[in-house]
Amino acid sequence: MLAKRIIPCLDVKDGRVVKGVNFENLRDAGDPVELAALYDREGADELVFLDISASVEGRATMIEVVRKTAGEIAIPFTVGGGISHVDDMKRILRAGADKIGINTAAVLNPQLIADGARRFGSQCIVVAVDAKYNDAWGEWEVYTHGGRKSTGIRALAWVKEVEALGAGEILLTSMDADGTKDGFDLKLTSAVADAVGIPVIASGGAGKTEHFMDVFTDGKADAGLAATIFHYKEISIPELKEDLRIKGVEIR
Repeated sequence: MLAKRIIPCLDVKDGRVVKGVNFENLRDAGDPVELAALYDREGADELVFLDISASVEGRATMIEVVRKTAGEIAIPFTVGGGISHVDDMKRILRAGADKIGINTAAVLNPQLIADGARRFGSQCIVVAVDAKYNDAWGEWEVYTHGGRKSTGIRALAWVKEVEALGAGEILLTSMDADGTKDGFDLKLTSAVADAVGIPVIASGGAGKTEHFMDVFTDGKADAGLAATIFHYKEISIPELKEDLRIKGVEIR
């Protein structure tokens, strides 16, 4: 079994890290380059940067943030937000990112997944999936545009499609659990992990060490991603990793 990964997520808006609950009520959480360097020192396995404003100005800012961060850290990092062409991927990778995260653009143009994988390798392409439970379906639905737009696409069918197109990883966010600190959505995560053969990064709902334990065992996730608990020092990465090791989880 592959060692499990702990991944802090930096949601960047106008050059600052922000965090909210259920994708709303954002508050400032600090400077992205400083936070990235701190998480590298603390032993994070990877980092994820998401440009959540994804405006033209935001993307320009993100390029500079990526470049500065690349000079400060030694761990892999994924950058997403506002990436809609292979040329956008190339710019972000040249600025120092190791992987590209795509969400809305992948839904609007699934060929982008295949084109990116062909050009840069599947290991570079992370498809982010924001999913919310649809009561009428009894299943999860994919959302785009930062969780603002429902797509009518079933999440389990979509993750199978993105794997077939060449995605190397899935960053799965439960919109129902996001920011709640009540635990990851284990039903959603395990259903997606069972549906695909590529690694699944679970996101949304982390509040304590036990939640990571649960998502690695019952949720079958390959990595656990969190923001709030790390940004506001509710859990430190060294403490989390040590606790998981004691509980028998193989951690990097």
